[in-house]
Amino acid sequence: MSGKNLFFLVLLLFIPVSLAAHYLEWGDLIVFITAGLAILPLAAWMGAATEEIAVVVGPTLGGLLNATFGNATELIIALVALNAGLVNVVKASITGSIISNLLLVMGLSMLLGGLRYKEQTFQPIVARVNASAMNLAVIAMLLPTAMNYTAKGIGEETLQYLSVAVAVVLILVYALTLLFSMKTHAYLYDVGIAEIETEENPHPKPNMFLWSGVLLVCTLLVAVESELLVDALEVATSQLGLTALFTGVILVPIVGNAAEHATAVTVAMKDKMDLSVSVAVGSSMQIALFVAPVLVIAGWILGQPMDLDFQPFELVAVVVSVLIANSISSDGKSNWLEGTLLLAAYAVLGFAFYFHPAISGIG
Repeated sequence: MSGKNLFFLVLLLFIPVSLAAHYLEWGDLIVFITAGLAILPLAAWMGAATEEIAVVVGPTLGGLLNATFGNATELIIALVALNAGLVNVVKASITGSIISNLLLVMGLSMLLGGLRYKEQTFQPIVARVNASAMNLAVIAMLLPTAMNYTAKGIGEETLQYLSVAVAVVLILVYALTLLFSMKTHAYLYDVGIAEIETEENPHPKPNMFLWSGVLLVCTLLVAVESELLVDALEVATSQLGLTALFTGVILVPIVGNAAEHATAVTVAMKDKMDLSVSVAVGSSMQIALFVAPVLVIAGWILGQPMDLDFQPFELVAVVVSVLIANSISSDGKSNWLEGTLLLAAYAVLGFAFYFHPAISGIG
């Protein structure tokens, strides 16, 4: 058993601990920390189950399954928070997910991979396609905010309708990117698919029913732990002296994406940068083109004012992240210095979000 798997097995102990902390009323801070730690191994097992099922159902359906469940943990946490009315936290978590994948995950991958190998390569065409999709996402986030700040007296309902319309367009574009990557231009992604099969599935076909059961159980447990996490969020972050902005941008994405982050860094250290970049940038793209639009539509259905009108400071952070990530990945090559630059950008943004007083409340 690998060290990573053993670590995640140990973290499973936090599931009963978090439940005990909640029902025995050990305090919101302990519930918040233990629920966050409990989500980490569950996210890892969800990812493993999705990959095992993908082997059985084939590359096309498997790719769709991976795309659907790739950010399931974060989507569940965001839906629970949205239902609780924590719209600012949900918006901040969308921002943070894009930033952490483009800067923290890709930065760590390029740094640690670059320390072991002088220069690593990946598909520049795929990087350019992903960059174009991320540029569209930035435009989609920018326009509702710009409309709110340039049109006087615009109503919340108007922004909601605009956001829902934009969300539908983004989901359609996301569907087209899946068609592009899995059907019409699948040959561009053949290297990544081969690496996934070699890296993650060297054994005979897995048990479909077993892994489907694992996926179902983990999804239900993530929903339970997310409920505990969100319930304790306001008091716990207040005790820690953190704002909703910092919590949503930094803490929530790290908890929701930890397993995916570990995968990207691990394969980069094995000189599989195609797969590493695919995980990092693909996850950002999925958040921007699928998760965010789904949350907007869910907010509309739930009666929560979830729209794409973000804080200007959050938009600046996303634009900066997309620009530097696109410029570094456009040539299809990476080294340890480029990884360091991405991590430095993430650190600077992290400090800025920590000291930014824009959102003092959670709701």
